[in-house]
Amino acid sequence: MADRPRFGPAGKPVNFGRKTPDVPRYLHEEGLDAFEYQAVRWGDRPRISRRDAEKLRDEARYYDVLLSMHASYYINLCERRKVSVSIDRLMACLRAASWINAYIVVFHPGYYKGRSPEEALKICIDALKAVEERMNAENIRGVYLGPETTGRSSQLGSLEEVIRICEEIGTARPVIDWAHLHARNGSASIKGKDDYIRILDEIERRLGGDVVKNLHTHFSKIEFTSKGERKHHALSEAGYGPDFRPLAEVIVETGINPVIISESPLLDLDAVRMRSILDEVRGGGH
Repeated sequence: MADRPRFGPAGKPVNFGRKTPDVPRYLHEEGLDAFEYQAVRWGDRPRISRRDAEKLRDEARYYDVLLSMHASYYINLCERRKVSVSIDRLMACLRAASWINAYIVVFHPGYYKGRSPEEALKICIDALKAVEERMNAENIRGVYLGPETTGRSSQLGSLEEVIRICEEIGTARPVIDWAHLHARNGSASIKGKDDYIRILDEIERRLGGDVVKNLHTHFSKIEFTSKGERKHHALSEAGYGPDFRPLAEVIVETGINPVIISESPLLDLDAVRMRSILDEVRGGGH
């Protein structure tokens, strides 16, 4: 887990033009130390070769870049007729995650689609129990399942639902997308430090201190409608929230060590910006 707050992009850096195994060195040169590999278009087989995966692993280890992976968007663990193919797609990502030594695989749990939230959650938890069985059968170790808080009211992925999944699934850890929580109900729910603290306190109360201390998180500003998220925005864009500085203050005051993955359109550039804000709050230096 993270030994300090770590920052990095969701995908290849903005001005990066080389192959994926070269990403860790590039991020290290920018002062970043996390990278979320995007497997978001994958089907039921890895789309990275074992050779490139292991090169990425070795480069990340050398440059002290913590790796994670975002699983396929084509996953819906809440609809029975789609569970089997969704498990296959998630397993493809978990296999590759073990190759690159990613510590968590982030995924969107699925959609309600006419089911009650409780029914959708039960189907999802049952599916993830099956995923755990397959992980054990394939000897996939050291990789967490990362259900992510989602940004639309049509998607399973409220804070409560993500915590419930993690209470039921031993290998699951919550992935807190702050922009999604802000936008989910069209309510701009994160207005300042108290809202960040409220969320962190609930995670600690339900899942424990180690989980909250080492959270995997996403951050950007976000535009939304009454139905939830519409578009991610850069940190410098006025008129959108949430604001990162209050979160930086909470990080310093509580001593937690989150991994903060930038999902802004500026990816690594805004990851650098967030690291700089955290350093300012600390009074400079790491």
